[in-house]
Amino acid sequence: MKSYTLIAPAKINLHLEILGIRPDNYHELVMIMQAVDLADRIEIRSISTDNIILHCGHPNVPLDRTNLAYRAAELMQHEFPQAFLEYGGVEITLHKHIPIAAGLAGGSGNAAAVLVGIDLLWELGLTQSDLQKLGARLGADVPFCISGGTAIATGRGDVISPLTSLEGIYVVLGKYQSLEVSTPWAYTTYRQEFGHEYAQSPASLAVGVASQNENRSHHVHSGDLVRAIVAGDPVKIGSLLYNDLEKAVLPAYPLVSQLRTEFQRHPNLGTMMSGSGPTVFSLAASRSQADTLYHQVRAAIPDPDLELFVTQFCDRGVHVV
Repeated sequence: MKSYTLIAPAKINLHLEILGIRPDNYHELVMIMQAVDLADRIEIRSISTDNIILHCGHPNVPLDRTNLAYRAAELMQHEFPQAFLEYGGVEITLHKHIPIAAGLAGGSGNAAAVLVGIDLLWELGLTQSDLQKLGARLGADVPFCISGGTAIATGRGDVISPLTSLEGIYVVLGKYQSLEVSTPWAYTTYRQEFGHEYAQSPASLAVGVASQNENRSHHVHSGDLVRAIVAGDPVKIGSLLYNDLEKAVLPAYPLVSQLRTEFQRHPNLGTMMSGSGPTVFSLAASRSQADTLYHQVRAAIPDPDLELFVTQFCDRGVHVV
């Protein structure tokens, strides 16, 4: 039977700004997303039955349709019934390296890999844009996970426009294994506490969400960071990290706040919580600086529940081994 092995990189947010509430009641966002080399490996193969079979060695990863990767396979079956009849079901094995419930898009990346893998298995010939449109139906992060690299994400976070790829920037990630932060809770809490700062009408919201992302960056706070990325200036990039959700999450989760403070105590380019947390990251100018930061944080917080990773920016999303 035909099979593919795919790599699904994690992502961090360099910028997350909440502009207001959309007519569909989702938040209107401007995010700058960055893929990193920390990645899951996904094996997918055709099987002779009409089943979806999902395997994963991680005890906390569900193996039914509550898993986004499973739902990605279901979506492809529904959208391409003739190909499904011709090629049959799929067996998917997830090899997890990205920590789960970390705000690093591990589940979204797995789903993106399943979409790409089934496209290849069934010889559908879908474009990246086709796959991203399908991915947006599964979750806002899935379209970015398909393309990866460095990108500005707008709308609900699912409208992706690539930016200049960044190289040579290292990242140290920290996440308590037992700690999870609900993304819906984070956005709801932010809305309750800071909703008075939102754009107050569809017209004013539209100013902040101009159809061209180049124009949009002049209306929202991400503009300086976009320019630093285009200039390839790691020091400036690190100084411009921004995340609205920190204002909701850090006061409610002291472990995340303390971890962020510990990262900041040591030399790095910039420190922030990624997405809705609970992962905290610092940027580093070299592998040496990243390794030193890793050991400094580990020495300060020897708690075995704290996972630390050293990785670096990468310029692609899901790809075949």
